[in-house]
Amino acid sequence: MPPAVPLLSVTDLTKTFITETIFKGVSFQVREREKVALVGVNGAGKSTILRIIAGIEHANGGEIATQPGLRITYLPQEARFTSDNTLREEAKLAFAPVLAMQDRMREIEQQMGDAEADLEALMDEYDRLSIHFESASGYDIEHRTDEILQGLGFTQEMFDDPVARLSGGQKTRVALAKALLADPDLLLLDEPTNHLDLEMLEWLEEFLAKWNGACLIVSHDRYFLDRTTSRTLDLSFGTLEDYPASYAKYLPMREERKIRRIKEYEEQQEYIARQEEFIRKYGNGQRYREARGRQKKLDRLERLDRPQDYEEMHLRLPANLRSGRMVLTSSRMEIGYRDPEGPAIYVRTPELQIERGDRIGLLGPNGAGKTTLIKSLVGQLPLLKGEYSYGTNVKPGYYAQSHEQLRGKGSGTPLSVIMETQIMSEEYARTYLGRFLFSGDDVYKHINDLSGGERSRLALGVLLLEQANFLILDEPTNHLDIQSRETLEQMLNDFDGTILFVSHDRFFMDKIATKLWIVENGEMSFSLGNYTDYQRQLGRRAATPVTTDKPTTTAQSTARVDTTDTPASTDPLVEITSKGKPKRRTNTDVQKRLAKVERSIAQLEGKLNELNDAMTVATIDQDIDAISTLGTEFERVQSELDGVYTEWEELTEAALEMEAV
Repeated sequence: MPPAVPLLSVTDLTKTFITETIFKGVSFQVREREKVALVGVNGAGKSTILRIIAGIEHANGGEIATQPGLRITYLPQEARFTSDNTLREEAKLAFAPVLAMQDRMREIEQQMGDAEADLEALMDEYDRLSIHFESASGYDIEHRTDEILQGLGFTQEMFDDPVARLSGGQKTRVALAKALLADPDLLLLDEPTNHLDLEMLEWLEEFLAKWNGACLIVSHDRYFLDRTTSRTLDLSFGTLEDYPASYAKYLPMREERKIRRIKEYEEQQEYIARQEEFIRKYGNGQRYREARGRQKKLDRLERLDRPQDYEEMHLRLPANLRSGRMVLTSSRMEIGYRDPEGPAIYVRTPELQIERGDRIGLLGPNGAGKTTLIKSLVGQLPLLKGEYSYGTNVKPGYYAQSHEQLRGKGSGTPLSVIMETQIMSEEYARTYLGRFLFSGDDVYKHINDLSGGERSRLALGVLLLEQANFLILDEPTNHLDIQSRETLEQMLNDFDGTILFVSHDRFFMDKIATKLWIVENGEMSFSLGNYTDYQRQLGRRAATPVTTDKPTTTAQSTARVDTTDTPASTDPLVEITSKGKPKRRTNTDVQKRLAKVERSIAQLEGKLNELNDAMTVATIDQDIDAISTLGTEFERVQSELDGVYTEWEELTEAALEMEAV
């Protein structure tokens, strides 16, 4: 089989902004039917490359060559357009050339009734148009339009709605529908998964898998990239590297390449140091000729640049106050809004329980009421029916999808927001913001001037300062690039509190969730495990299982602490003797053991209080080393306390059972 023909060839593309070089020397090809991912951190220039290929922006250097007659369709991140058309009329604009042929065919049909018309010429034109119309699937326009609109979440009742009344997210989905209906040779997609729920994402993945055209896709959705692309272009530090692999396979390839380059750089540096030492030692002696020769070789040597790494966010989120075992309980609830015409009920829930250590992902289609439920559980919306309550020592921290927690704080700059959230010096606040990649004058930008990614990072900074032990997160990965998402995932996996979150990022869901609440058709159901587990339960084999360790619950991940010299037993009613034999505990044994465990709890809680006080002093003194050391010790003692609490709960239940007998 002959190799696919290149549709697009990009050679030595360079783009500068004033004096800053965004990228240079970018070269790659896209061949027929090829699905290619373009990845990189926010600001690397990915969207700029797509706009240059689409002819919207101009490069400062380089060439772009395309096949003659190549049809390219570009979908921007956010669709900004006005239209007087209905939803269906707007979508059918993708078929404008085909519909023009249809209109001309109808004109010819009318002209054929004129006795003076040149019937032979009209028939020839009609036959020619008819062949083109049929080859362009003109007779299937209505069906294709309805199919794609429904796949992207529009119901038939919405087809006649004016486009002008649609939300920004709905307009972006209309633009995506038009791009898919246009059936181009090359499709340029910039964050196509924005504003799509899980059902729409799966539909789009299946559509692109069957589609015969070529795609160049920019996306931060790792699950989506794995299911749709087979090649990855990495744009980093102004240069582009090509990896012939899907996203999951590209990651280890990139790491191997990075390790090899670090080794090559270090070996060259060692070589240079040896040669310079020889030249210094013998440059004026008997071996000066040899030294001079070595100097010439060094002068001609092509020096390797030190491999670079992007600066990462540094997130650590300890729950300084341990909550009780039960974090949230509720009666049956009705969630929604009170309208003058009557309540609008979005979700009816059964009785809910959230226990300490739970990681609950909230799933459901757009408009199902997930955000409404979250806002109701943080007290921003009143319940229509029922009630809920937090448990002992529960301190919730809320991350809003639209970042409204940033409004009304300080004078509206990152620096003022942080200093209003917690009292600290300006110097320490700037240092703290540096952990979230705000440097220099960035701390003085107004919030309205921040990018979506910057606002997301600032909102995370505010959340960490609240020192909550129950995190309630609404789409925390929105606007974050892949590197920042991975940092957030690591932080949440290390977090020793409880998490309830909404996300359409399936990779993120797989990394964090141990339970799911599924909201659909106004009702709620439950599932143990993460997103991939849920798909298996539904009978769907996950096309791209996430290759990562699943997070475990607190009870699973915490080692049991035993304060005696005897081996531990998993049964609180059984102890293991010094000879390794099981022996059933009596009520007296259980009570003695319970008393020892309670003393251990008191000692460990006292130690945590001392460490917390010391961390407060270190924070005031801005002693970074002390904060780090104390934080590590705090986590170790907290982990030990978790284990002792687990045993205390088991022993307490065992004692109650014995009393009942």
